[in-house]
Amino acid sequence: MRSHGTFATLVLSATLAAACAAPDAGDQDMGEAQVMEQNVEAPECYVASGTLEEAQTRPSPLRQTELAFEGGQGLLCYGAPSARGREIMGGLLVYGAIERIGANEATTIHLTIPASVGGISLDPGSYSIYAIANTEEWEFFISSDWQRWGIPITPSVRESEVGSFTATPTTVEEMVETLTYRWEPNAENTMGDIVLEWEHTQVRFQVRPEGM
Repeated sequence: MRSHGTFATLVLSATLAAACAAPDAGDQDMGEAQVMEQNVEAPECYVASGTLEEAQTRPSPLRQTELAFEGGQGLLCYGAPSARGREIMGGLLVYGAIERIGANEATTIHLTIPASVGGISLDPGSYSIYAIANTEEWEFFISSDWQRWGIPITPSVRESEVGSFTATPTTVEEMVETLTYRWEPNAENTMGDIVLEWEHTQVRFQVRPEGM
């Protein structure tokens, strides 16, 4: 098992101010030792076997979406399947079932600073994302168990969930043949939306620095 990718500059930032500040009073204290441990190079896209180059030639190639927001960066990694004449929403993507929303390895997000994803507060690090899709609402789940194949989403993966959030799907007129995640920053580049599009469906959720 290995981690690969081109996001070599993704480094977990621990500023002097953060190192000297009092620990956070939230769920997990952030002492000086923990801050120092996070000042390391962040993981790149995980590939279960072979190389990144090989993963990009799969029928559902590995894709990377870079995120840039105030004070930090992120990387979203996912396998990108194509419709190829198949019904996607309610067909290949079963409504009401928990799905990886990607192909091959788990869809993952890597963060360099504390950030809110869909309203869920996350520490710097790596997480997997999966969802239950429906016509009126999608529920996304974030798990700290990320360095794995995308399915099955086992009880141990679910036990590692750190939170969930909902998003409302909208319809796009033009057919999106291949699953795509793109980054749409706000005007000030302080935060932005991850936008998922496939077939005629679009779902978006916000990523912003924690505390903003």
